[in-house]
Amino acid sequence: MTDAIKHTMIWLLAALALLVAVPANAQLDGHGGAVKGLDVSPDGRRVLSASFDYTAMLWDLEGQRELRTFDDHGGAVNAVAILPDGKRAVSASDDGQLRLWDLESGRLLHSFAGHQGKVAGVAVSPDGRLAASAGWDRSVRLWDLEARSLLKTLEGHTDNVNAVAFSPDGGSLLSAGYDTALILWQVSDGVELRTFRGHEFGVNAVAFTPNGARAVSVSGDETLRVWDLETGEEVDVIRGHDGPILGLAVSFDGRHAASAGLDGTIRLWDLETGTGVTVLEGHGDPVWSLRYTPDGGRLVSAGADEVLRIWDLASGREIANGVGGRAHTASWDDGSRGAQLYRKCSACHTLGEDGGNRAGPTLYGLFGRPFGQISGYRYSEALRNSDLVWNETTIDALFAEGPAEYVPGSKMPLQRMPNPEDRAELIAFLKRITAPQP
Repeated sequence: MTDAIKHTMIWLLAALALLVAVPANAQLDGHGGAVKGLDVSPDGRRVLSASFDYTAMLWDLEGQRELRTFDDHGGAVNAVAILPDGKRAVSASDDGQLRLWDLESGRLLHSFAGHQGKVAGVAVSPDGRLAASAGWDRSVRLWDLEARSLLKTLEGHTDNVNAVAFSPDGGSLLSAGYDTALILWQVSDGVELRTFRGHEFGVNAVAFTPNGARAVSVSGDETLRVWDLETGEEVDVIRGHDGPILGLAVSFDGRHAASAGLDGTIRLWDLETGTGVTVLEGHGDPVWSLRYTPDGGRLVSAGADEVLRIWDLASGREIANGVGGRAHTASWDDGSRGAQLYRKCSACHTLGEDGGNRAGPTLYGLFGRPFGQISGYRYSEALRNSDLVWNETTIDALFAEGPAEYVPGSKMPLQRMPNPEDRAELIAFLKRITAPQP
């Protein structure tokens, strides 16, 4: 099986997982699509998530609640990185751009354009002055966050680049992609210092150890590999996942690594011995991203089930729900087939008059309403400029064809409902439950 075919299979399986996932009783629940990227603030109090639903969300990790949604991207958000000051962050998207955000106000500070394709990964230098991006145009780009300009384009990969990471001292940069290579770059002049090869399929994530002497990578070949950055030697090859590995995090003390993959499990490893410590199970669907908290006591994970989970590493257990994420009322659940089908939609949409907007606009008063007309919601240009009206015919077509086909450029995540009877049940439910009350 070629790397390209295996990569295609990964994305197809992940897309299927999006369609069948059931909303879970999880800590941080609010995204309307797979959560692709995570970062934890330097003080360990907040986490920022990136999702297939075109948004990034900032969460209070202790209170387990959403603080703010960032929704300016025109495509799925794949990665996020919080700056060392904890007040700003960078996001990377399928729309080929990076966004610099003020986390306190939610204000968009700048958009960085230059990649000719999807941006799959992003990292910020230890001093907070630079950002690096991994593009599916086969390039790595360095950006000056203070001057808000492109510094360098690094070209050396022969296929899509998935991941980037700065060394702890900020002097070097590691990138990796579907060409199976890891490339170590000198940040000051963009010189390629060393190329590491050993993976049999594309590399999905990379990380430095805290002392900067080694790097860790994970791949579609089901392995986690440890590299000596000085000699270029492959120090260890660690196996355990049943399927491609998608996510990686290295603990702040450098003793452990966490990996996650298509098999839905999170595995913790002792980097000194190369042995497994424990397996964390709870997602069930593919897990895309992992981050340790700075104190080393917890791990945050996210994936295709659309939620963020928090793990206590001392016990190996998921932390109890507490106050939960965004509370979704079930007052609309009348036990009908239509209500059952709507449950997935409830992550993004409210139904009642006072429900307000979430990742998607409220559906209250949906029927007879022109596309893109809810006040206060940031619609895609495609919906704002549409002359369509929501009714039985347009809703049926939306789910029969999928948003990307029916309204090209829509922000709505990939969702299709091929069964016409299911569509009819959902439409009947929506027409009944969203009608304005007399």
